[in-house]
Amino acid sequence: MQSKAHWERVYTTKAPTGVSWFQEHARESVRLIAQTGVEQVASLIDVGGGASTLVDDLLDEGYSKLTVLDLSEAALSTARLRLGARASEVTWLAGDITRIELPRHAYDVWHDRAVFHFLTLREEREAYVRAVLHAVKPGGHVIVATFADDGPDHCSGLPVMRYSADGLHAEFGAPFTLLKQLREAHRTPLGNVQKFIYCLCRKSPGRGP
Repeated sequence: MQSKAHWERVYTTKAPTGVSWFQEHARESVRLIAQTGVEQVASLIDVGGGASTLVDDLLDEGYSKLTVLDLSEAALSTARLRLGARASEVTWLAGDITRIELPRHAYDVWHDRAVFHFLTLREEREAYVRAVLHAVKPGGHVIVATFADDGPDHCSGLPVMRYSADGLHAEFGAPFTLLKQLREAHRTPLGNVQKFIYCLCRKSPGRGP
């Protein structure tokens, strides 16, 4: 995983709306979460959510058990300040997803837009998948969005991995069934287009750990 110092620097030197991954509304993510069919009382975690507006959108949709995890304290602070009083309705976690100890079988939905593609080392990706297996309920859903195979090969000055839907699903393996994939042409604040791939998977009802 890239250093905490790098991401703290990003979020303390750039406006939240100035980073390339900024979305005014996380429409594709909200749509895929709705397609899981979970109730509004389901437990959802946004991994790498940081300053993302997804948490705002989900609160607006009536979801009430939300957790946002990010490596950067500054990013989380930005989101809390933006939400104001509503920030108290959200659980905020600061930590490295490849190292943090999450509660076992705690989440009905795991969401990640633009974290997994920064994991360029196999051991990092394996640690991430172990975290998903541990923290997502059997039968729960996993939504991961990364740069597509025709997307950028660097972001925020760092190398990234690029994936097809099948390649991304293969990183997670047999415990997960690929239910849906979609592509997104994301326009950055500078007007550039970045190609993303989203995968919606379901964790096998019988899988632990």
